[in-house]
Amino acid sequence: MKNTLYLLLFFVISPCISTKAQGLLQEKNNFTRQDTLRGSITPEREWWDLTYYHLDIKVNPKQKTISGTNTIQYTVLKPNQVLQIDLQEPLVLTKVTQNNKELEIKHDGNAHFVTLKDQQNVGATNSVIAYYEGKPREAVRAPWDGGISWKKDKNGNHFIASSCQGLGASVWWPNKDHMYDEVDSMDISVTIPKGLMNVSNGRLKSVIDNKDQTITTNWHVSNPINNYGVNINIGDYANFSEVFKGEKGDLDMNYYVLKDNLDKAKKHFKDAPKMMKAFEHWFGPYPFYEDSFKLVEVPYLGMEHQSSVTYGNKYMNGYLGSDLSGTGWGLKFDFIIIHEAGHEWFANNITNVDIADMWIHESFTAYSESLFLDYYYGNQASSEYVIGTRRGIQNDRPLIGQYNVNNEGSGDMYYKGANMLHTLRQLVNDDEKWRQILRTLNSKFYHQTVTTQQIENCLAEESGLDLKGIFNQYLRTIKIPVLEYQVEGKKLHYKWTNTVKDFVMPIKIEVNGINHWITPSKEYQTLKLKSKDSNIKVDNNFYVNVKAL
Repeated sequence: MKNTLYLLLFFVISPCISTKAQGLLQEKNNFTRQDTLRGSITPEREWWDLTYYHLDIKVNPKQKTISGTNTIQYTVLKPNQVLQIDLQEPLVLTKVTQNNKELEIKHDGNAHFVTLKDQQNVGATNSVIAYYEGKPREAVRAPWDGGISWKKDKNGNHFIASSCQGLGASVWWPNKDHMYDEVDSMDISVTIPKGLMNVSNGRLKSVIDNKDQTITTNWHVSNPINNYGVNINIGDYANFSEVFKGEKGDLDMNYYVLKDNLDKAKKHFKDAPKMMKAFEHWFGPYPFYEDSFKLVEVPYLGMEHQSSVTYGNKYMNGYLGSDLSGTGWGLKFDFIIIHEAGHEWFANNITNVDIADMWIHESFTAYSESLFLDYYYGNQASSEYVIGTRRGIQNDRPLIGQYNVNNEGSGDMYYKGANMLHTLRQLVNDDEKWRQILRTLNSKFYHQTVTTQQIENCLAEESGLDLKGIFNQYLRTIKIPVLEYQVEGKKLHYKWTNTVKDFVMPIKIEVNGINHWITPSKEYQTLKLKSKDSNIKVDNNFYVNVKAL
């Protein structure tokens, strides 16, 4: 969940905005050195592999400050003596040490280059400790314009949360802020005023009374985790839990909500085990049994923080009570619970190497909304929902962004991407095979970072279909294929227009109530009809435009 979804919704509910204005809102072509330092695998990043973090911080709500350390453990992959740590202004990286030796830091905006004194031998496991402090960027419109949300609940208690997808986790803590390298495990220690509780990722190991009007919560994450998936959530929380009997055994499901909302949450969060049952069916086992699953109430809409999914949908079905598909099916579930938890498979289990490939996160997860409906309400409900979401598609920019500059593609990565996947499901033409393909993705790329090409190759291999042109069409252009046809006597003439060079895709049509598969090309093909007055319908499960001549 981030600015792309906001833009999509903004356009859905604001149709009066001109096409030109919409394009200007989403366009960013002037990249800076900071974009490159943030978005590329620099020489100061590539020589070391993350193995462990210990983020140990103190949060001061009154002053809106954070201070503390991050211990960064790594394995040396090749010789180098300069290491890049990312931390965004106005936070200050005050010191970095290794083996009790303070190190020289060259600051370059939000990138900080640390010169190591000890020899970095290939294969060795070393660590540095990064010290920092200051007022982190305050979220303006979380989660789309993120940072730290410093809010209060209706009883005047502090209600604080982090959200940083796209913006980067370095907006609130120092780390190796690039998607390609996930840390293997992590400890998160957060010191806060007494009377509050912090909920972070993984499992709660201890709560320590510091005897100075503060407590420290210690959480441990035992699985690989991407940086933006790390979170803090601080509030006057009540907790309840249940055990889900899943594919890998017992899964602890914990819920942290404001105390005043406990009763309504116990009723409303019944969507959570329903979600888990449906998504384990479609995608395979929940990827983080060791770390449990949590829903955590926050003062913004929600985000897919790994094993600590945040929730702020005001205990309503739909998206804040509205149906994004316009079909009615979107009111059958709480959008935030289903969508954000779906990211546990696509974003947290399978993670893009470069943010330019964020369609991998958002397309599959937007499609998961319809698969949830499919599981409980059937194929027709699923199809109607995903087709209904086409009304939000802008076709303003390709789904894939520009690489190495921290640039994501169009907000269409949500529902244009979902409809591309729905089209692929039609081409596979076997729902059980399609389910196994989705499960294979999650087993083959379990806890991995991936590229678009890897996902394309896997889908093609598992389906047995030539999908190259289809991916080029839907991911890399704004063109929607047009099936152009005309009936001439007892003949149906048809062809594809508005397609890329290598686009090849069969499509299902209905002639007088009977289904036919046809394979159009860029030249007219002909299908013989039984009568001159044939009724032609194109299956609208395929995301194409139709032009009858």
